[in-house]
Amino acid sequence: MSTPRELTAAALEELVKLARLARERAYAPYSQFRVGAALLAGGQAFSGANVENASYGLTVCAERTAAMAAVSAGLRQFEVLVVVTGGTEPSPPCGACLQVLAEFGQGMTVVLAGPHGVHGSYRLEQLLPYAFTLDRERGPDE
Repeated sequence: MSTPRELTAAALEELVKLARLARERAYAPYSQFRVGAALLAGGQAFSGANVENASYGLTVCAERTAAMAAVSAGLRQFEVLVVVTGGTEPSPPCGACLQVLAEFGQGMTVVLAGPHGVHGSYRLEQLLPYAFTLDRERGPDE
């Protein structure tokens, strides 16, 4: 797998480690599907874990947890997101997470990893080719 642009192999490995550590801290008593994420924004790393709730709609994904931490720190340009799950197949972010990432990460790289290494690297636009943006809301005559 190639390293995302302008990210060294060592920096990518550090993000994978942070996402794995976050995954260990996930609260997933209902699904048992633990997810960790590490987001690079403004040269800083932010991690997050999924946090489930008995009222399932209140569950928060790891990717959004990391994104909200970065935004809360004042950063608005996301560069790379690493998502670590426990499966043998890659598990990309859900649609809600992809839409949140699109708000701050047009052009960002999403790296999917599991317990035995990295599965692949994708541009956000590959995973969500028609993200909703304010520009899409406007008609062709506006």
